[in-house]
Amino acid sequence: MKKITVLFLMILLALPLFAQEEAEITSSSEIFLLVSSLPEAKLGFTHGIKFPFLQGDNPLTEDNNILLSLTGEVSPISLNGIIDAIWTPIAFFEFNAGARIGSGWSVDLFGSEIYGIGLNKIDIDGKSKIDSNPFDGFVYKALVGAALQFDFAAIKPGDWNHIVMRTYHQINYMEYSRAKTNQPWFFEADDGENCNGFNYYTFNFIGYQMPIFLSLAGFAAEAELYLYDTPGRSKWGDDLLRWTFSSLFNFAVTEQFDISLITQFRTQRNFIESNWKNLHYQNRTINTSNSQRLEFYRVAAAFTYRF
Repeated sequence: MKKITVLFLMILLALPLFAQEEAEITSSSEIFLLVSSLPEAKLGFTHGIKFPFLQGDNPLTEDNNILLSLTGEVSPISLNGIIDAIWTPIAFFEFNAGARIGSGWSVDLFGSEIYGIGLNKIDIDGKSKIDSNPFDGFVYKALVGAALQFDFAAIKPGDWNHIVMRTYHQINYMEYSRAKTNQPWFFEADDGENCNGFNYYTFNFIGYQMPIFLSLAGFAAEAELYLYDTPGRSKWGDDLLRWTFSSLFNFAVTEQFDISLITQFRTQRNFIESNWKNLHYQNRTINTSNSQRLEFYRVAAAFTYRF
C-alpha cells in the first residue's frame, strides 16, 4: 500500500498548480480512504498549515509559501505517523523534507498470513522464514525531494487549458529497528526485500484538469531504486529500477469530496530458476538476457473528504 499512498498524495499536490492563495496563514484537513483489488486498505487523516514565505510581486513568486502537514494512517496491519514540509520558492518548483515512523502486526486472512512488519530470513531449504511479532520494532523514514511542475493555463489562461505536468525526485533513508546491516525485512505486506539504507524514488505525471465531474485524467510513472550495497545484489536483480505505471481518473463529487480510480502495472524480474517463487529472493538468479517483464498490479480507489 505504500506506493499507492505516495501516488495518491503526489497527485493531490499536483492538482492546485499555480492556484492563487491569499497572503495569510491558512489551514485545511482531509480524511482519506484507500482500497484496492489486493487485500489491503488504509485510512488516514491529514492536517495542513500553509503560510506565505518570501513572496514577491510577480506571478512566479507572489504565492510563495511553506506547507506543513501532519498525517496519521492506519491499516489492518500497520500504524504510521508522518510529517512533511513543502516549500514553494517559485511557482514551478517545490522542495520538500519529511519523516515518518510506523509499526505493524500480522493477520491471518483466509489461511494466508499477511505481514505488517518482520524480518525476512532464509531457512535451511533456502526459502523465506518470516520472523514477526506485533509491534516488535519501528520503521523509520527520512526524506528530501524536489519537484518541477507546469500548468499550460499559466501561459494561456482558461478553464480548459490545464495540461499539467510534474516530475518529482526523492532520496530517502529507511530503517527497521530490528534489522541488522543487509538483513531484509517486510513492511505493510510488501515483497520483503527492504534493507536498512538509502533509496531513490521518482514520480512523473502528466494529466488534464477539467472543470467538470471528471476533474482530472492522467498518467503516472514511478520508479524506485535501492542505493545501498548488498553483497551479491546483482545476482537477484536488487540493483534494477522497479517501475510502476498508473492511469488515474479523479471525480469531483462535490467541492469537498473526491473519488480517484487508479489502475496500475509494474515491472517484475525474470529468474532462471523454475521454482523461483519457493526460494528466498536472495537465492534467485536474474535472467540477464530478459531481466524484467510488465504485468498487471492492481486497481485502486481513493476517497477524500476535505474540510
